[in-house]
Parts: sequence; C-alpha cells; structure tokens
Amino acid sequence: MFISRRGGTIPLLTLLLAALAPAPAATAAPDPGFGPCPDGIANDPSVQCGHLRVPLDHAAPDGPTITLALTRIPASGTPEERRGALLVNPGGPGGTGTDYAESKRAKLPTAVQRSYDIIGFDPRGTGRSAPVDCGPAGGLYQHPRPDPVPTDPEQERAHLRGLRAIADDCARGIGAALTHINTTNTAHDMERIRLALREPRLNYLGVSYGTYLGAAYAAHHPRHVGRMVLDSVVSPDDWHDFDTRQALAMIEQRDALFDWIAARPGLGLGHDRRTVRQHYLDTRAALPHDTFGPDEFDRVVYRTLSRTERWEPFAQALSHYVRTGDDTALRPAEPDDHNYESALRTIKCADSTRPRPADVIGSIRALRAVDPQPILTGLEAATCAYWAPPRETTRLGHPDMPPVLLTQAEHDPTTPLDGARRMQRRLPGSSLVVLDGSRSHGAFASQRDDCLDSAAERYLVEGVVPGVEKHCRTDPAP
Repeated sequence: MFISRRGGTIPLLTLLLAALAPAPAATAAPDPGFGPCPDGIANDPSVQCGHLRVPLDHAAPDGPTITLALTRIPASGTPEERRGALLVNPGGPGGTGTDYAESKRAKLPTAVQRSYDIIGFDPRGTGRSAPVDCGPAGGLYQHPRPDPVPTDPEQERAHLRGLRAIADDCARGIGAALTHINTTNTAHDMERIRLALREPRLNYLGVSYGTYLGAAYAAHHPRHVGRMVLDSVVSPDDWHDFDTRQALAMIEQRDALFDWIAARPGLGLGHDRRTVRQHYLDTRAALPHDTFGPDEFDRVVYRTLSRTERWEPFAQALSHYVRTGDDTALRPAEPDDHNYESALRTIKCADSTRPRPADVIGSIRALRAVDPQPILTGLEAATCAYWAPPRETTRLGHPDMPPVLLTQAEHDPTTPLDGARRMQRRLPGSSLVVLDGSRSHGAFASQRDDCLDSAAERYLVEGVVPGVEKHCRTDPAP
C-alpha cells in the first residue's frame, strides 16, 4: 500500500541486531486515574474509565507519547476471592476494548466476575487511543464498490491498483505513526498497563486477533505472563497466508450453510446444495441495486459465516429477496467503521513480511480454482503488497512462558483449528480445549458450552490446566 519508500532496504546486520535486542525496559507507569466514565462510554455505572501515556515507539521510550484509553470493572467478590486484574481484548486487529470489557464481563462465569477486575483498553490506533485514519482509503467507503473478485488479467491489474490506492491513502493519512501501530508495540503497551495496575503478572483473555496479541506479549514478557486464555486462535503464519487459509475455510463454511438451508424447505431456496447455491449466485449477479453491490453482499456473507446464529436471519433475508426482489434485509446493519478498517490494515501490514503483487494474484487464482466465486473480504493483508516493509515481524511465544489455555471451535472458519494447533506449538506446555461440532467463531463465554466454559473458569480461578488437548462436544446445529 505504502509506496513512498518502496525499494528501500534494511541492512541484514540491522535486522539481526533488532531480533537479538531485549524487550524495552518498562519503567514504573503512572496510575491510570480510574474514575467515572464520560457520558456515552458505558452503560453500567460500575464501569470506571482511565488513561495511560505510553511511548509511540517503545524502542525510543523518551520520544513522543500517545494516550491509551482504559476501562475497569471491579471484581464483585470478597477480597479473599480476588485473583487480580484480567485484561481483555476482542480481536480485529482494529477492535476496541474499552466497550468490550463491559459486554464480555456480562458473559463470563460468575466465579470469574467475582475473582477479577476486568480491564479493557483500546489498543493503539483504535477507538480513543490515538486512532488512525486512512482517509478515503482508495475508495473503500464508496458504494457500490467494484466486484471484489477479479476474473481476467485486466480485472486483476485493476484489483492491484485499488490495493495501491488504499496503501497510498493510509501512508498520507497516518504519516509518521504508521510503522509504530503494530502488535509488538501494543504488547509492550500491555506491559505498561500491568505495571500501572501494580499487578505481579498479566492475566489476560484475548479473542481472535487478541490471541495473536497475547502470544506476542508472551514473547517479550514471558516471566510476567499470568493466567492467559486465548480463545479462537489465530495461526502464527504471516497475515497474508492466514487470510488465504481463512478464505479457504470460508468456502467450506458456505457449503455447510447451503446444506443447512437445503434442509429447511420452508425457506423456498431448494432441497439440495446446488439449487441453494444457484439462488445465491443469481442474487449476487443481479446486484448492484443503487449502493448495494457484490462487494457489499460478500461482506454480509463473510460476517454471516463467522457465527451460526447469523445463518437464520441471512437465509430468511435471501429467501425474501428471491421471492420479492426486496434486498433491504440483506444489507449491512451498520455503517462502515473507518477507524476499524484503517487499523486493521495498518497493524497487519506492520506485523508481517509483505506479499508480492504476484502472491496476491496467485492466492486469488488458487481460491478461484477451489470455487469460482470465493469470498475475498478477509484478504486485507493483500494491501501490504504496497506498504512499507515492517520494522520487525511479530514474535510469538517464548520457552520461558508458563502454560496457557487455548479454546477453539472445531469448524471455526474465521480462525481455523489447524492454525490454532500451530500456535499451540509456539506456546510451551499450553493446553487446547476444542468444542467439537461447533462452526462458530468465539468459544469461551460465547457459545455457552458448560464443558468448555468450566475448563476455562477452573483455569482462571484455580490455575488448573487441562491436558494437552481436551474435547467438548456440542450440537453442531445453529
């Protein structure tokens, strides 16, 4: 994306020295000054708000600083029950955590609520923590957008031009901060939060990208890792490879959705996968209708496939469109989140080596060979082909870290199980709890499975780690 420095190289010696350098020493951090939240930040009056100044670049701790937004919900139990503070992250990258702390706490087992102060934070570049903005982002927010799946060489060239335009706008909009909005710096921010809370260890619950962030924290601060639950685990691959693997899993998940729809003849979309798929393809081909086109449709499908509770509303909306031509219920329920989309690409492109443009097109062709109509919505790291090279790639896990707990749905298409197992191998002694049969993204305190939730609760409250791999079984139906 970012082309002003393309062609520049970093000497090998510099890279080696950076890899060998110890993590930046974190000095005692100031108190976050928790107090009542401003209007509109929280629904629960028990939620407290605070802030913390951290270096923009942790490798230059005396340089410019940014301010992180934090929230805290005190533990509800007795002093004897308290286990410390539990930092939470909802994923993304680009998701905000100050609001997430309140919503996630409400779903956590009662014993965890009684044992931990729940701490939320907006990671750097997001929400109220020095938010990044890619401006027009190469037309990303213009609707309807061009069909996102190129099918011939000219469309492929146009696709690459679009990626370059996003990169250029991000470089202009974010400026000098661009290379500092990354997972490694956010992991060091988490260490500053631990120090500010005066906690001897960082207890942590990370979901989706939050698992990658937790593994990065462990790489740099292994001796300060406390009880860490990593739910719906991102693989340790570079981001473009991860995105491509996810797109393959989305094709499988969409077939499962078609089968599910075919088993419900009342929807009027057919009795077999082939017929349902044809209705789906015909709907997509009929677009755009004013601002709702194939790109917007694919984004709705991508979101639908991630959680099975969204299958029924989508199927009903598709059925209604096929019968009436009214696409109102198919359209996205929420407007574009410019900060989320900007942070998502900024962090991915700052974390991993860049794919070449030929790699981007090669991945799309490989996906089209599996299914002529793949869903490319999640291939955000393709933009990194035109981004500045990363200062350093993200390190994950460390031999000196304690065992941690991973929780995962068996058929999660957003963070596939094979990637979770690869991440597990980076985290010595870690335990993996698999929810067999489930096709939803988000497992712990999300799918309400007693077996999995109890294992995570016991780990957080009592420190008991299950065996290397534990299986819980659930009804796979949405």
